Amino acid sequence: MGAMNLDKNKRSLRGEISVPGDKSISHRSVMFGALANGITKVENFLPGDDCLSTISCFRQLGVEIEQEGSRVVVFGKGFEGLSEPEGILDVGNSGTTIRLLMGILSGRPFHSVLMGDHSIGKRPMTRVTKPLSLMGANISGRKEGEYTPLSISGQQLNSIEYKLPVASAQVKSAIILAGLQAEGETTIIEPEKTRDHTERMIRQFGGEVTTNGLAVSVRGGQSLTAANVSVPGDISSAAFFLAAGAIIPDSKIILKNVGLNPTRTGILDVLTAMGADITIEPYQTESGEPAGDITVAFSTLKGTVVEGSLIPRLIDEIPIIALIATQADGITVIKDAAELKVKETNRIDTVVAELAKLGARLEATEDGMIIYGNTFLKGGEAVSSHGDHRIGMMLAIGALLCTKDVSLEQAEAISVSYPSFFDDLQKLF
Repeated sequence: MGAMNLDKNKRSLRGEISVPGDKSISHRSVMFGALANGITKVENFLPGDDCLSTISCFRQLGVEIEQEGSRVVVFGKGFEGLSEPEGILDVGNSGTTIRLLMGILSGRPFHSVLMGDHSIGKRPMTRVTKPLSLMGANISGRKEGEYTPLSISGQQLNSIEYKLPVASAQVKSAIILAGLQAEGETTIIEPEKTRDHTERMIRQFGGEVTTNGLAVSVRGGQSLTAANVSVPGDISSAAFFLAAGAIIPDSKIILKNVGLNPTRTGILDVLTAMGADITIEPYQTESGEPAGDITVAFSTLKGTVVEGSLIPRLIDEIPIIALIATQADGITVIKDAAELKVKETNRIDTVVAELAKLGARLEATEDGMIIYGNTFLKGGEAVSSHGDHRIGMMLAIGALLCTKDVSLEQAEAISVSYPSFFDDLQKLF
């Protein structure tokens, strides 16, 4: 698929939409459904490419899964019921799939090989292979286990206490999933609090996990029981429409059933700090995850500083925060975000380069960026997602502010997390 033309459009955006199911929770619902005993039914599953990669890997591991759109039924087999795959497990573009599967497969008594697309081949895996090796896992890969393909020969694992060098929910979750199969109690100490969907889901599936400040502990030998999961909308997908409502004049957008897990709501804190007009009606979902309806309306915004413990709570929203900052009064500084360099793309350099093409004034720093506000975006030249879904959606929203048409190349990357993005956008015109 080639480029997509985004018409210049000075009209405001108005109306209500339901964003797709949360990507993190959708992945985990399939994984825990497979690792539990009994039948797990999932509603509002995200049928994006990444989550479909998770389904396909578990089918190869011998788990029966029915999927029709956003409804999924997993016929769980428990850890013991997984079987050796005949072929290579292909995770596509999904970092969550590969890193969490490494934790699961390290403790299974068979051999498996994991690989993904070109982008996965460049993402660092030592952060996962190192702690798993300390637990007794036998994993080998290119550059001493730094890059895919990764070969895993499952072993009996031992528990560890491990201090995470980087705040990463994927690494934490991989160690937790290995810890559920290890002898004794495994403890992970985080440098900053990261998303806790794995911990919440273990409890929902009848397991035990204890959290004490930045320490998370889980004991081995637990068995999980099937549970039904109702996935709330993904706040990382909602972020693009939160931005559109806040920066496109005369707009007002209602986003229904958005996940409000406190480890993920950094974007709301930043918008509030910038003076955005946001109201939230919260409620609790049956999956133990908070959710709510969010209304956002256009208002004058001011620059802010995004740093420290806020970063893990909005790491995926930094591309869209950069766009919002171009329309705020004053300067916005993003720092402590070096982690962006090892996402689907080097998100610092890519965001700066592509936004500059629209006419934004911003510069990259070692661990973030500086964005100058009150910038008039003109457009008129082609931009590219570089195969990164979040940069594609950010540029699509940015194009709505431009005075000239914008052509978005590699727009198909958006289907990784939000297959109906352009349809939902159309509903608001």
